[in-house]
Amino acid sequence: FADFLRSHLPPISLITRSPTMTTKTTLRSLSSLVSNALLLLLVWNEVKCSGFLIQTQRSRGTTLPLRMAALAGDNPRQLVAQGMESFRKGDVQGSIDLFDRAEQIDPSLLPFLWQRGLSYYYADRWKDGSRQFRTDVKVNPLDVEEIVWDIACLSRLDPNQMPPPSMMSLPQGKKDRRKIMSTVYSLFRGEANEHELAVAGHEGTLSDQFYALFYLGLYCESRGETGKAAGYMKAAVATPYARDGRDYMTACARVHCSLRGWT
Repeated sequence: FADFLRSHLPPISLITRSPTMTTKTTLRSLSSLVSNALLLLLVWNEVKCSGFLIQTQRSRGTTLPLRMAALAGDNPRQLVAQGMESFRKGDVQGSIDLFDRAEQIDPSLLPFLWQRGLSYYYADRWKDGSRQFRTDVKVNPLDVEEIVWDIACLSRLDPNQMPPPSMMSLPQGKKDRRKIMSTVYSLFRGEANEHELAVAGHEGTLSDQFYALFYLGLYCESRGETGKAAGYMKAAVATPYARDGRDYMTACARVHCSLRGWT
């Protein structure tokens, strides 16, 4: 703050050391100096506080960010991190705004903003979500989850086609190293059934249990089976792995239930 103050106020020596300045003039100048210093302090505190707060307001049904965190400034990585935190808190549109800002600053981030694809899905912007996931797969063709989320987006665009005929696939002969995700991939492509994924989750690790239930919920929602989807998704949120909360996808499950009113 001292550097900030010095850059905006004249040196005190210009006021106190002038041989032609009267006492009243000196007092008026000092009073003005103190007033300006207090004003600048308030401005400085506002700048600091805005670095930690991202507030939103509802305006005609739209969530509008009031402040982009000052500490993030033009740092795209910090903006992405703040977008993820906004999503965790259920502010889907706020997260999209932050991801968009990060891409504006650094366009090379585009194929790595899978988090924005998730936010697009929950904002009912399925075409944008599909475009994001397909862009991501171009640089990471072995990412099963990107392919699965693209299928989920396409199925919402055309509920009568599940699996969608234009769905992506892994390169021939390749598969996800995670067994649970291989089964998820097969389910969304119509090559496995719900029971197979449920068994794989039950027989796997704690994370496998969560991912099986989570993607069973997403799969059923894609097929319009809302009751089953709610049951699976709520069960996913209740797993020990989800309660730990460190995995971003566990936040995704909680946001999913919250937005759908599945409590």
